[in-house]
Amino acid sequence: MEQLIPAKTTPADPPGGAAAEAEKQRGLRKMKRVALSFLLGATVIFLLTSWAQSAGWPGWVGYVRAAAEAGMVGALADWFAVTALFRHPLRLKIPHTAIIPNKKDALGSSLGDFVSTNFLSEEVVRDKLRRVELSKRLGTWLSQPENAERVTSELATAVRGAVKVLRDEDVQAIMEQAVVKRVMAKPWGPPIGQILAGVFADGAHHKLVDLMCDRGYEWVRDNHTTMLRVVSDRAPSWSPKFVDEMLADKVYGEVLSFAWAVKTDVNHPMRLALDKFLGEFAQDLQTDPEVMARAEQVKTQVLEHQEVQKLIGTAWASTKEMLLNAAEDPSSELRRRVREGLRSLGGRLVSDDQLRSKMDDWVEGAAAYLVRNYAKEITTIITDTVERWDAEETSRKIELQVGRDLQFIRINGTVVGALAGLVIYAVAQLLF
Repeated sequence: MEQLIPAKTTPADPPGGAAAEAEKQRGLRKMKRVALSFLLGATVIFLLTSWAQSAGWPGWVGYVRAAAEAGMVGALADWFAVTALFRHPLRLKIPHTAIIPNKKDALGSSLGDFVSTNFLSEEVVRDKLRRVELSKRLGTWLSQPENAERVTSELATAVRGAVKVLRDEDVQAIMEQAVVKRVMAKPWGPPIGQILAGVFADGAHHKLVDLMCDRGYEWVRDNHTTMLRVVSDRAPSWSPKFVDEMLADKVYGEVLSFAWAVKTDVNHPMRLALDKFLGEFAQDLQTDPEVMARAEQVKTQVLEHQEVQKLIGTAWASTKEMLLNAAEDPSSELRRRVREGLRSLGGRLVSDDQLRSKMDDWVEGAAAYLVRNYAKEITTIITDTVERWDAEETSRKIELQVGRDLQFIRINGTVVGALAGLVIYAVAQLLF
């Protein structure tokens, strides 16, 4: 049951901690003594003038007595008013006293409504952002090298923190889910066929064919002994050796001549046949169900291959190491590009009115959206926080913050009361 009821909390201490609070407490006690001294002074004067008046002193004593009497009344009334804000005067539970402890939740709700109406309205937010000229200020600030470096450093720190927090197995699972499964879900045949068809139509594959023909010719040229051995191994056992050698030389010469012709003649039938085959293959990848099915089998075999799975598993580790190294090194290419990009953005925000206007509109729109849709949630932070505060501790904290200034009300009450009493007494003497 205790877990279902939120515990009462105390309002946060002011900046400076216990030392600052003790200093404010001393200041509050001092001002209370000053205010009390005004009341005591008025009381002493009242008593003395009352005695003097009964002893037959001159008429001016009555004026002083009236002023002192009114000053006492004003001091007591204002003491009551100030004290009633924070506690029951003289511990008497008089109605409408101890206002802050008793009305804490209502005050928090009213404060939330006040903030929502006067600060979190769309018109106020838009007007404030428009007058601030946020994009221009940001651009001027970012264009300074030291500021761009500072932002880059903060971004690097954020990247390092984010990368270190992420678990490798979670990232790998996301990569497999986002990349591998999407690749597996889409057929390879048609898109590969379209790419190959475009490559073959532009003739971009001819350089690859030239390279293959060059390498084929060079291999035949440099492997004379190998070809002789292959022909000799295939010859009948009864065939004389010199006949095998003659036949092997003949075959080698024909193969070498063929490879040279394919290499040097761009219109060689072999090349034309290869072009035709490649064009038909690109078309079959897009339309032939059998070829498309075989492409899918190849895709599955490739993605399920041990080395590919290992590459996927180590991709994040490599990326992680690269990001950490780049973020930690102030002279890295990544940080240099980010730094220069920020400075360039700052310069554009200063000089480009259109970009600056777009950014201001975006910021205003985003702020207006937040205010329009989440103002209630924002003000709820105020009301909920105030509701969780302990009533007595809240009253003490507030009195500590403003009580010193409130003592001037008591002082002013004494002075103003005395002046008012003097004027009233003087007017009464004149009239009657």
